[in-house]
Amino acid sequence: MSLFAWSWMFLIVYIVGMLAFGWIASRRISNADDFATARSSYGPYFLALAFAATTASGATFLGSPGLGYQFGMASVWGKFLYPMGVYFGVLITIKLVANSGHKFGNRSIPEYLGDRYQSDGVRLLVSVFSLVLFFYIAGQLVSGLVMFEIMLGLKPMTALIITSGVLLVYVVLGGAHADILTDGIQGMMMLGVAVVVIIMFLFASGMDGGLGALASNLRVQDEHLVGPVNTSNSLYDSWWAIACVLFAHIPLGMLPHIGNKVWALRNDGDRMRFVKLAFAVGLTMGMLGLGGILARGVLGPELLEAGRNPNEALPALFIELFPTWLAALIGVGILAAIMSTADGLVVSSSQIVANDIYRRSIVPKYSPHLSDKEVDRKVLVISRWSTVVVLILCTWMAWAMQDMNIALLVWVGTGGMMAAFAGPLVVGGLWRGVTLAGAYTGLVSGMLTFVLLRSGLPWQIVDPGSLGPLSGVAQWLAHYQINPYSCAVVGEVVSIAGTWVVSKLTQPLPETHVERLFSGPAETAGAAGGR
Repeated sequence: MSLFAWSWMFLIVYIVGMLAFGWIASRRISNADDFATARSSYGPYFLALAFAATTASGATFLGSPGLGYQFGMASVWGKFLYPMGVYFGVLITIKLVANSGHKFGNRSIPEYLGDRYQSDGVRLLVSVFSLVLFFYIAGQLVSGLVMFEIMLGLKPMTALIITSGVLLVYVVLGGAHADILTDGIQGMMMLGVAVVVIIMFLFASGMDGGLGALASNLRVQDEHLVGPVNTSNSLYDSWWAIACVLFAHIPLGMLPHIGNKVWALRNDGDRMRFVKLAFAVGLTMGMLGLGGILARGVLGPELLEAGRNPNEALPALFIELFPTWLAALIGVGILAAIMSTADGLVVSSSQIVANDIYRRSIVPKYSPHLSDKEVDRKVLVISRWSTVVVLILCTWMAWAMQDMNIALLVWVGTGGMMAAFAGPLVVGGLWRGVTLAGAYTGLVSGMLTFVLLRSGLPWQIVDPGSLGPLSGVAQWLAHYQINPYSCAVVGEVVSIAGTWVVSKLTQPLPETHVERLFSGPAETAGAAGGR
């Protein structure tokens, strides 16, 4: 059988399985909260797989190997620094986010931040900022397009429609339950693919002479491909650029499509076990980028030619080295990575409209007469229709941006969010003293800094070399314009500094509210009983 035939067979099995899990998940949904969060429904082992799978995404399975293919050994830093950053961020924020989310009945990260700072304005601002995650969804859809093109021989538009269609059906059916159930299963598949890639790299499969031969091959192609940094591009040209990979990812684990999963953990006592398991799985998946480096050695620079794309590195390597049936099977594992992030993004994006805008803003002001049951029913309907609209918009965006590197496309959507969240969410998870004004300052300054630096707008207006004593700093910032990690870290520093300074100078939140936020579940229950 040909690669296309094997791929179609495995794909049909995969799609039927995902739709079946979507149907099973739909049987677990009794209200809108079930659709949005699957609150307290899963144990640490399965949820850790789902969480790591959502975090990994098509950027890890296609974009990261693509960067390895383009930039060589220097990209290895990012393979383990990014999961270290993600799970350090989860570790320092999970207690407050999980406890407060349960106390206030939050269904989304924007809603949590609104309640954290007792502000509808914060909730709505974060909801608006969350719309940039549409770029993240588009990145996952582009990943699906690439896989279907390579493995099934489909035309790009057909591939994109199939990717969006499958995603649409099972998410509309099962919401967060479908997201977590399918992500847990897909996480197992992704972990298997990651282990295979790590073994292939360590043994330099396809190269005669092991890792030494691989390094020699890369050096002959381009001396920049070997060594701890790659000075040909600002992504990996200095230790600053490499350190940025770690620090830029710290807020990632609490972005809306990932952070909402902490409320699905059944027992609060399992949090540390959950974080440790998710980190171990996430670190293993991060090593998938090694496959791109191996692909450069085995395939040479052919994916840099016109009509080809470095995003194809990992599937092209499998096709080159494996029997067709195995390459097709592993290709479905990569498709699982794409779907596992896209579904969480779609669920969290639907909640911007259904929960953060309709339930928390429109209903109290314009429909206060509705009963809780009526509101819940309407929210569930809006959640499902919002899912449809979000996917249609993101499908159009994916078509328009299909030639971008997937990892960098994803960072168009995540970089600004992570910069904005560094102050109010990360610092706000550790320090009781963050004020409402401090939260606003962190959100706006972080997002604005990232957008300005990443777009290069300041340097279109002013020559960075004409600023006198500040020229050195300006030229340095301009040099790192194309590095989204660097732009995000500078934005995070501005967000943290702004949050801290303004919080020191402005009115604190009510002490009773702060105590309720930072007290554990047992303390809260006791206080409630005393009142």
